[in-house]
Amino acid sequence: MPVSPAWCEVRGTRPGRKLRGMAPPLGRVGPRQPWRSAHALLVLPVVLILVITVVDLRSPTDVHLGPALVIAPALTPSFAGPRTTAAIGALALAAQILIGIHRGGGIGSTNHIVQIITLTVLVVLTVIYSALRQRRQAQLAQVRTVAEAAQHVLMWPLPEQIGPLRIASLYLAAEDEAQIGGDLYAATASDGAIRLLIGDVRGKGLPAIGEAALLLGAFRESAHRHIPLAELATRLNQSVTRYAADLETPEEEGERFATALLVEIPDRDPVTRMTSCGHPPPLLLSPGHVVTVPSLHPSPPLGVHEHSEHTLDVFSFEPGDTLLLYTDGVVEARDERGRFYPLPDRVLRWAEDSPEALMHHLRRDLLAHVGGRLGDDAALIAVHRTHVERRRHLGRGDPGRHG
Repeated sequence: MPVSPAWCEVRGTRPGRKLRGMAPPLGRVGPRQPWRSAHALLVLPVVLILVITVVDLRSPTDVHLGPALVIAPALTPSFAGPRTTAAIGALALAAQILIGIHRGGGIGSTNHIVQIITLTVLVVLTVIYSALRQRRQAQLAQVRTVAEAAQHVLMWPLPEQIGPLRIASLYLAAEDEAQIGGDLYAATASDGAIRLLIGDVRGKGLPAIGEAALLLGAFRESAHRHIPLAELATRLNQSVTRYAADLETPEEEGERFATALLVEIPDRDPVTRMTSCGHPPPLLLSPGHVVTVPSLHPSPPLGVHEHSEHTLDVFSFEPGDTLLLYTDGVVEARDERGRFYPLPDRVLRWAEDSPEALMHHLRRDLLAHVGGRLGDDAALIAVHRTHVERRRHLGRGDPGRHG
């Protein structure tokens, strides 16, 4: 299965720690291995030149293998730079001259002169191609570096553990050479609880980054304050509404909005509080089964109505449970037959895995479902409760587990 050109990463990082992913090591090589591989591959064109030269010299006079020498410099740019390509080309030219000297007609024959000129032109063109290819690779590496820097600025790594919670995340960007897009997530600690945001702004890839950055900034500004979750959703809605009013064109009126799911998980109480703004409901994974957590009081997406009312849903979140948050890019991913990705069915087989392993399995399975390339950005967060310090029974105002 071809790996998607979209950027993908599985993360579970501690604060202050360099981002790391589970996926890249599968194909990662050490700093010395590429150098060794390239030098090992140099044996191929050199051996090819020697074989063609020896066979041509030993062949009958009416058999001419010299033109095949161009194969060697033509292969070299695939694993080496212009200087190495030029060296292989010079070796091929020397072999062609050697063949001309030992042939009956000599190097001055019209046939060998034409072959040498033709080979020289082809070598020059190959070296130019190699130089352009190397320049393109350098530009691409710079673009990826900038994209990675933007990723670090906008999408801070989620902590691997906060209190009794273990966290892992997965981000898949649909845009070629992009590491971020319209999907977003963030987390912050606030007064004995962790608050999580997962959202999806309208659009995908690079054009949606600005709106994603706005929503992330608004969340980080307000989430740590001691305000109810519903009030936090109201503030985010006001930020998105102001942004849309200032920047949207008449043609885009009503088209700038974002779905969002706000989650608050207390450190000590085995519950989860949730406010949904038009976002897909999370999944609650327990040993042996998966439950879709419905939003009993969903509100419209952020930016649709300036004075939307936001309410709170509460459900139990026991030790050993895992809460899976995701964007619609996951459940709306289609295979070659147009079938949506069946997330609840697929995730059931990994319900007892760690958050990191769960993200790893979902990445592989989702990319396999779509044939290696996503049509939309996708993000997931897995939150696993390991234990609680103090258990309490849910009161009348706290509904139990929904299913």
